[in-house]
Amino acid sequence: MARRALKLASLVAATSGIYLYGNKFLDPNDFGVVRVGRAIATTAVITYDYLTSLRSVPYGSEEYDFLKSQVHLRSAERLRELCCANRGTFIKVGQHLGALDYLLPEEYTRTLKVLHSQAPQSTRQEIEQVIREELGKEVLLLVVKQIFPDFEFMWLVEEAKKNLPLELDFLNEGRNAEKVAHMLKNFDFLKVPRIYWELSTRRVLLMEFMEGGQVNDRAYMEKNGINVNEISRNLGKLYSEMIFVNGFVHCDPHPGNVLVKKCPVSGKAHIILLDHGLYQVLSESFRMDYCRLWQALIKADMKRMQKYSRRLGAGDLYPLFACMLTARSWESVNRGIDRSPVSASEDVEIRSNAAAYLPQITQLLNNVPRQMLLLLKTNDLLRGIESALHTRASATSFLNMSRCCIRAVSTYQRSRSHSLYRRAQITLAEALSLWQINLYELFLWLKGSQLGNWVIALLSRMHHSTY
Repeated sequence: MARRALKLASLVAATSGIYLYGNKFLDPNDFGVVRVGRAIATTAVITYDYLTSLRSVPYGSEEYDFLKSQVHLRSAERLRELCCANRGTFIKVGQHLGALDYLLPEEYTRTLKVLHSQAPQSTRQEIEQVIREELGKEVLLLVVKQIFPDFEFMWLVEEAKKNLPLELDFLNEGRNAEKVAHMLKNFDFLKVPRIYWELSTRRVLLMEFMEGGQVNDRAYMEKNGINVNEISRNLGKLYSEMIFVNGFVHCDPHPGNVLVKKCPVSGKAHIILLDHGLYQVLSESFRMDYCRLWQALIKADMKRMQKYSRRLGAGDLYPLFACMLTARSWESVNRGIDRSPVSASEDVEIRSNAAAYLPQITQLLNNVPRQMLLLLKTNDLLRGIESALHTRASATSFLNMSRCCIRAVSTYQRSRSHSLYRRAQITLAEALSLWQINLYELFLWLKGSQLGNWVIALLSRMHHSTY
């Protein structure tokens, strides 16, 4: 139906055009009103196109599917043109949307992916205008509220106000780069550009030049002999360590900021992490609740999943919260997200529900702690990369997450205990849990390897010969 397509338009347009012009100005002296006008016009044209193009066509027919694809493509091109024209924050949101392969139609992601590596550049004056933005923004939000009454987006503006000054402070970016490089120094596959402090200021950052293919470019990896599964696994390790163990998270992992390259000397594949302007620091209490929530999700423990979802602000919307975090259907969450890969039908269900539950999604985003917002964005980008590499919902990624959650919770429990005996108990339980995970991982490896198949065949033959 045209209504369903319109809801999809609302999802995309609201998280792009609306979000975008909610972050620009009405100050005529800075021409912010021109950017606002472009965004309003783009949103209106996209909405009108969905309403009129699909209104008289039978839903589910070949003609409907063809026309819907054409509307998706036209709308995506309009969004890309808007991003390129308005630049700044508009580019960042376009980059985010271009990475959501698992959520948005292919026409959108294919069209917006160009912003990952070929984004137009903004002048320093244009960037500083974003920071000076204060007056007029709330008036714009009231106007947009009339167009999309179901979409609550005040939290987007508040987060942009807080984060943009940090992203534009290049000394802060340099410090973040050095901190994460030191924090994850045990991962020899991670490369972070070196900072040349003697030639850097708050407005200029000089760093080591590094190049490679984008992390979602499967063809590049296959051409250069890079193991796709290894890259996906290592990327999961990096982010699990950042989120669960350290609570210091790189929050802009779109494919233009994460490169891969095979070392010509060692033959090892390296992950190059760029753009360290935006990090989220997680409080200890939030990090522990988030760890325990993911442990519950992996174990399909619905009672604990509900408990920790509520503690993180989800309230009665905890089923939706679990689906948003995992990018899986509610049925898969109940069954166990590590039990089966994402099917084509589940993909369709996720995309449809994203549009159908737009009011509940925006309500949820208004209720969760602010720390959660950037984590959700980071989750979206990582799921998009996994989708492009065809490695979504792999058992190995959940095992790595489990290890980090166990280590994080055990470290926290030891720090709160004053009893030597109790600390020894915690350490023993941690070692046992990690050993169980290692054993299960070995089982999965044997099951999928040629050696494992040979062992299973041998045991089966011995069993039959006995009888």
